[in-house]
Amino acid sequence: MSGILLPGRMNRRDSLRAGALGAALWTTPGLFAEQLATPAMTEGPFYPDKLPLDTDNDLLILNDSVTPAVGEITWLSGKVTNTSGEPLRNAFVEIWQVDTQGSYLHSGGRSERGPDINFQGYGRFLTDSRGEYVFRTIRPVRYQAGTTVRAPHIHVAVSRNGRRILTTQLLIADDPDNDNDGVLRAIRDPKLREMVVIPFRGLAGSQLGELTARFDIVIGVTPDEGETEIRGGIAPAARRRQ
Repeated sequence: MSGILLPGRMNRRDSLRAGALGAALWTTPGLFAEQLATPAMTEGPFYPDKLPLDTDNDLLILNDSVTPAVGEITWLSGKVTNTSGEPLRNAFVEIWQVDTQGSYLHSGGRSERGPDINFQGYGRFLTDSRGEYVFRTIRPVRYQAGTTVRAPHIHVAVSRNGRRILTTQLLIADDPDNDNDGVLRAIRDPKLREMVVIPFRGLAGSQLGELTARFDIVIGVTPDEGETEIRGGIAPAARRRQ
């Protein structure tokens, strides 16, 4: 079974062992009926205010560093489709999250403990012809600033044709903080809530205790219907919203 082609730098790393991922990353149930669209969720205030020089889909290694970020290694993958189950190719999937210290890649989102300087904090990936994407990151941890507490989550955005067409988040199934997470509770429909709460499972055969998580994204609008201009370095400078 062929998998998605990872960037060249990732393919050269023995630790990635793409073949070991197998069906854990790429098996998706058939999509025949009309699907519910993944619910939109707030972008939050901590989208990177300065993108890192390294913006690939491996958040554990910065540039050519040999020191990885701290955390539970997680392979996050999924497919981007429309509500009819048709894959969206050439869609930019972005993710950003806190490191194990609880710090974002944002000047205003640092915890008192400071950042893990080896964690990229942000990554992006262009979907293939099947709409597939993959990231290597860490299992998210709780974010806390003063009395504000968020359940562990990863921010996800999808852009296409120079437009942001979805901003959402994913959370960890069965995490005890979920019940009190105001952003998650704002999604009233239980079926929609289930779409953004996903299991993190051990990767079979991993000697490093790696995890896998599958987050399939269903887009309910066409690129022309998106209302938000794309942010950061993906869009032409004249169209960026900083």
